[in-house]
Amino acid sequence: MSRVVRIFASVLCGAAVSFSACEAAAEAETTESSDTAAGLDEIVVTATKKERAQNVQEVPIAVTAFGAQQLESLNFQNLTSLSYTMPNVAMDSIGTTAATANFSIRGLGINSSIPSIDPTVGVFVDGVYMGINAGVLFDNFDLEGIEVLRGPQGVLFGRNVTGGAVVIRTKAPSDVFGVTARFAGERGPNFITDATITGPLIKGVLDGKLAVYRDEDRGLLTNQFDGRRFGKNAETIVRPALRWTPTDNLEVTLRYEHGADYGDGSAGQNHALFSRNSFDFSIDDRGHTDSSWDQAFLEANWDVEFGKGKITSISGWRKYYTYANGDIDSTPQPVFHALTGTRQDQRSEELRYAGTFGPAEITTGLYYFQQNVRYKETRLLDKCLVDLPAFAAKAYPGPISTILSCAGGTAEGILLNATGGGNGDFSTAGAFAATDYSLTEAWKLNLGVRYTHERKKADVTTIFFRPLPLFSDAHSWSDVSPRVGFQYMPVHAAQLYGYWAKGFRSGGYNFRNTDPGVTPGPFDAERQSSFELGWKQDIGARARVNVAAFHNKMKDLQREINVPGALGVTQIIRNTGDATIVGGEIEATLRVTQRLTLSANAGYTHGKYDTLKFDLDNPSNSSASPDAADYALQLPRLSPWTWGGSVIYDAALGAAGVLSSRVSFNHRDRAFYTDDNRGYLNKVDRLDANFTWIPVIGPLTFSIYGTNLLNKVTYGGDTQLPALALFGYRAGGPAPTYSPLNKGRVYGAEIRLKF
Repeated sequence: MSRVVRIFASVLCGAAVSFSACEAAAEAETTESSDTAAGLDEIVVTATKKERAQNVQEVPIAVTAFGAQQLESLNFQNLTSLSYTMPNVAMDSIGTTAATANFSIRGLGINSSIPSIDPTVGVFVDGVYMGINAGVLFDNFDLEGIEVLRGPQGVLFGRNVTGGAVVIRTKAPSDVFGVTARFAGERGPNFITDATITGPLIKGVLDGKLAVYRDEDRGLLTNQFDGRRFGKNAETIVRPALRWTPTDNLEVTLRYEHGADYGDGSAGQNHALFSRNSFDFSIDDRGHTDSSWDQAFLEANWDVEFGKGKITSISGWRKYYTYANGDIDSTPQPVFHALTGTRQDQRSEELRYAGTFGPAEITTGLYYFQQNVRYKETRLLDKCLVDLPAFAAKAYPGPISTILSCAGGTAEGILLNATGGGNGDFSTAGAFAATDYSLTEAWKLNLGVRYTHERKKADVTTIFFRPLPLFSDAHSWSDVSPRVGFQYMPVHAAQLYGYWAKGFRSGGYNFRNTDPGVTPGPFDAERQSSFELGWKQDIGARARVNVAAFHNKMKDLQREINVPGALGVTQIIRNTGDATIVGGEIEATLRVTQRLTLSANAGYTHGKYDTLKFDLDNPSNSSASPDAADYALQLPRLSPWTWGGSVIYDAALGAAGVLSSRVSFNHRDRAFYTDDNRGYLNKVDRLDANFTWIPVIGPLTFSIYGTNLLNKVTYGGDTQLPALALFGYRAGGPAPTYSPLNKGRVYGAEIRLKF
C-alpha cells in the first residue's frame, strides 16, 4: 500500500508544479512571438456518450486519443500500429490465427485464441462491441479517430472491459464532395491501396460514401525449411455508407462492411532450435488462414427538446468466419499440427438518452447483445508423442501395441487425429445511468451504475483421439457495477479527478478443453475494484501534461493456463486467485515553436498475487497447493515499465511547401507470457519515423516511412512445448516453444490524394 501512497503523492506533487507553471505560462503568453503562439491540437472523444463530443482534456478518465491526422503520421494499418505508443498499453496480436487480439492495459490482458474467452479489453467499432477477440486486428482505414480508455469502463461500455476499451470511429458520409486515395509500397514487398469517395446524393437529405481497401503482402520472412518467402497475405475491404437527414434534428447513418483475408499460417519459431532474438524459423507445414466477415451498423440520433438532449439508437450485426491451420511444433518435422475453424454471428442493440437538466448532465440507456460462437479444432500429433502408457490407455482402450510403437522417440511422420470444440449461445442484457453533477463552477460529482445479466449455454466436446461424452451446460451471471468520482477544476484547462469503480467479466466455458479429467466449465466471473487519481492540464497554449495513478484489486482472475502435455499443449481455464495491480502513467506534449513539437510518455505497473487457489505449475491437479514459488510468480502480460517520446518538426521549404518529420522511440519491458513464467515476451526498443512532403499546390502528398527500424524481434506468444526430442529439445538446452514471429524492420513510401 505504501507504494500506492507514494505514487499518489507524486501525482499530487506533479499537479501542484503544473498549476504553478500554468500561472507563469499565462503571464508569459502575451510576449510570445507569432512563431510560438500556435496552440496544441484539440482532439474530441465520444466515449462519454454525451449529447456532444468532448475535448479529451475535459474527460475525467485516463484516455489516449488519436485523430485522423495523427493516425496518418503513425502510418496506421491496424490496431497493433499503436501498440508501443501509449504507456501501460499493449495492443498485440497472438499470432496463432489471423487478426486475433491479445490486448493488455495496466497489466490486465489475456493469452488466448479460444473464442469462448471474453477479452479484458473491449473493442467497439462505431459504437458496436466486437464479441470475440478474433477478427479485430484486420487492417483498418478511413478512420475519424481512435480512443483508448483505461479500465474499468463498466458503466457505459459494460461487457468485459475490466482492462479498458478501444473505441474506433470510421468516417461518416459527408455533405461535401471529396475524394481521398492512397498507394503505398513497403519492404516485403507489400502493396497497399485504398480510396474513398463521399458527397451528397440528395442535397441536404442524403449523403453517401464508398471506401475500398486492398493489401497484397508477398511476405517478409524466410522459412528455412524450403528457403521460400513466408508471410504472404491478401486482404480486401469494401465499406459503403449512407447518412439520411430528413429533418434538422434527426440523423440516420447506415454502415456496411465486407472483408476477406487469405494468407500463410503463423511463422512459428521454436526456441529450442533458434535464438529468440533472431527471425530464423523452419517449419514443414506452411499452413494458411482464410477469413471473411460482413457487418452492418445502423445508428440514429434524434435531438429532442427534453433536456436539450439526444436519443441514440445503435443496432449492430456481424457475421465472422475464419479457418486456419498451422505448424505448432515449429520444427521441420510433422509432430504437432492444428486445424481450427471459428464461426460467429452477433447482434446487439443500444438505446440511450443524453441530456442536461440544470447542473446535471445525464446519460442513461438499455443494452442487449447476443452471439452464437462455433469452434472446432483438430490436432494432428505424431504417434510417438502419445506413446505414454497411462495416456495411451485412455486414448485407445484395449490392445494398442499395433497403433503405438516408436523407435528412439523420434518423429515417425504418422499423425493421429484428436478432435473437439464447442458451440455456445451467449446473451447479455444491461441497463445503465450516469450523471455529472456540477456542485460549483469548480467541482463536479460523477456518479454511475450499470446492471448486467449474462447467460451462456455451451456444448463442448473435449479434444481427444476418440469421441467423449458431450458436455452440455448453461449458467447465468448478474452484476451491479457502480462508479463514484469527482472533478475539481481550479482554473481553465486544468482538472484534478478521481474515482472508484467496479468491473465485471462474466464466467464462461472452455471450447479448447484438452484434459478429459477437467470439466470445460463454467469458470467463475472475474471482479474488479479500482481507484484512479489523475491530473490533466494545458499549460498556456503550448504544453499539456496528463498524469494518473491507479490501484486495482482483482478477485477470481480468469486465466487460460498453458502447460506442455500429451496433446502437445494442455489448456485449462481457471480462476487462479486474487491479485493487486498498482501503477501510474504520464503523457506530456510541448509545442516548442509553431513548427516543433515534443512529446513524451512513461508508465509503471506492479502486480502481485494476494491469494492463489492452486499450484500454477500443476494446474490439472486440483489437490496441489500453491507454495512460495507460486506467489513469487509475475502476472502474465504485465510489463513493469513502458516509456517513449517523439519529435515532430515541420520544415518550411518555401515555394516547395512543407516537409513534416516525425521520429519516435518507445520502450516496453519484458513481460511473462505463461502463468508459470517459463514463457515470456522480449523487451522491445522501437524506433519509427515518417517524413511527409506537402507541396504548396496540388492535392498530393508524398511520404517515406519506417517502422521497427532497429529490427527488434517480437512474437505473439511463447507457449511451452514438451521437453522431448520430438520438439527439438536437447538436454540442458532451452525449452521448446511455439512463438509466432511478427514482422521485423519495415520501410516504405506512399502517395496520398485529397480533394
